[in-house]
Amino acid sequence: MNILVPRLLLALAYPLLAHAASARGSNGLAILALADLALVILLEPLLRGRGAAWLAAGLVAAGLWRLSTSAHALLPLLLVPVLVLAFIAWMFGRTLRAGRVPLISSIVSALEQTPAAQLAPELQHYTRRLTGAWALLLAALALANLLLALVAVPRGLLASAGIATPWPVTEAQWSWCAHLLNYGLVGGFFAGEFQFRKRVFPGRYRSFAQFLRCMGGLGPTFWRGLLR
Repeated sequence: MNILVPRLLLALAYPLLAHAASARGSNGLAILALADLALVILLEPLLRGRGAAWLAAGLVAAGLWRLSTSAHALLPLLLVPVLVLAFIAWMFGRTLRAGRVPLISSIVSALEQTPAAQLAPELQHYTRRLTGAWALLLAALALANLLLALVAVPRGLLASAGIATPWPVTEAQWSWCAHLLNYGLVGGFFAGEFQFRKRVFPGRYRSFAQFLRCMGGLGPTFWRGLLR
């Protein structure tokens, strides 16, 4: 069962729902955004009928129902970008340890249909440095999002704890950064690095669209294995 498209649509819907919830101060939209995020994670095992996934879905639904009646329904939205960015940064960074294949090296190895150890030395060096660059970028974004979540008013982390901040930002400003600017920076880095890579390693890809098709052609099994 191919769930890539519905999962992608759910993932794309989350930042829009979360931004609308923050901009309007809407508990209902916040709960809907969190439910959407839970579905992104649980959709595949739910459709496969796995009992643990249905149990998790029930617990999530009960938790969201309880959260909807509290004054803190918007608080989890503050932490989602931080946790997601930090997790992905860790996924990149952990592959830089001795004895591991850097994450970008693994992707290029699959695209080139060549074992990572047999890639050209300059390509191995480049992909290792690029893996480190992604880890640093994502870690920096996670830290920036945490700082903004702390100083957002009136329902930021510090404000919710009754602590005044000397550098407040509005929730709308936080939301633009957390739900839209993040994607712009990551997408810009991805596209800019591709253009740079075309100059450093000419002749490998005809266009950005062709490169994306090659990435998509690796298939869900490859991407799941890469994230283990």
